Amino acid sequence: MRPHQSFIRLRTGIPAPFAAASQAGRELQWAGDATCRKRTHANPQIVLLDRRSVCSDETTGAAAHGAPRIRERVARPPARSSRRLCGSSAAEVKTSPTEWSLHLPLPNGVTGAESLAFDARGQGPYTGVSDGRVLKWGGSAVGWTTFAHHANYRKFPMCTVPVAPSEETESLCGRPLGLAFHRKSGDLYIADAYKGLMRVGPDGGEAEVLATTANGVRFNFVNGIDIDQVTGDVYFTDSSVTYPRRFNTEIMMNADATGRLLKYDAQTKQVTVLKDGLPYPNGVAVSYDRTFIVVAHTVPCQAHRYYLQGPKAGHYELLADLRRDGKGGYWVALNQEKGRPGATTAPVKHLVGVRLDGGGVEVEELTAAKGVTLSEVTERKGQLWLGSVELDYIGLVA
Repeated sequence: MRPHQSFIRLRTGIPAPFAAASQAGRELQWAGDATCRKRTHANPQIVLLDRRSVCSDETTGAAAHGAPRIRERVARPPARSSRRLCGSSAAEVKTSPTEWSLHLPLPNGVTGAESLAFDARGQGPYTGVSDGRVLKWGGSAVGWTTFAHHANYRKFPMCTVPVAPSEETESLCGRPLGLAFHRKSGDLYIADAYKGLMRVGPDGGEAEVLATTANGVRFNFVNGIDIDQVTGDVYFTDSSVTYPRRFNTEIMMNADATGRLLKYDAQTKQVTVLKDGLPYPNGVAVSYDRTFIVVAHTVPCQAHRYYLQGPKAGHYELLADLRRDGKGGYWVALNQEKGRPGATTAPVKHLVGVRLDGGGVEVEELTAAKGVTLSEVTERKGQLWLGSVELDYIGLVA
């Protein structure tokens, strides 16, 4: 989330990706002279890295970083994910340094598991990737399978057999970003940057396009999404009506403020604009009591609250948190740190995630080596699943 990039997809430029090699037992070398060897999980598709420093692949030169791990291991109820927000540090918070992480590689040739979701049966994760598909992880015996896609994915050969970089074909093939399940129906709602708001049933397949416009204005960069599980109403963002996802840096460079917060009414099937004129709105989250929505802005690296009910209904105000953490608060994945006000020196630790309580106060932080960035932190059954729009794997912290 930006100043540059933020969680919820706030960016500051594209940081160098940190990636783990998929072959078991491959030799890696630390940035210094010492060496490190990859340790493999019982599942050969999952790579376990011991991260005491940054490793560089001798063959490719790619950096390999561990993802963050929280210290406490108490069981937590399932929680929603949060998307990137610019990092800000509180004075007294628990710091959980990274040490070990599991890397779940995506299929060859695809990247960018920006959003992660689990269905009502606990299956998943599901994630959208760079070639336009939504994938489902079926465990080590099954691996990754195609769960959903836009009609164009099967229609045009260049989508299934890439002949150009995904950035050049995503407007045709689709680029699913935010994902959210409606638990009662089992339907998966998809915020596709180019194709609009889509939905697919519990068995997957070709996704149905539900909406592409609001108030006569076409969606241009559909991004974050969440669902009111009681009403089935869907809340989502259109990050800019001027610039599409491929040119998202132009939103920041030109201080574009044409983004919108939208609502899809499950009963009327109509889309209404709740708030427009927003600077790069990104991820969204419906509050536990369903009285407001939290909206993260990539620029100016803030989170706001839009009230749905009560005396403040329709009011939009500054907040500082994002998605729920299972304890009444929120996990926020960080793409770029934001220094403390008045600080005269660079931060001594690199934050990749923070936990905020229900009042928006930072209570815990995750740290990692420089260069590590996240776009999603999803907490489920005491584990943290870590997504990134730049990487070719998903991180898992037990």
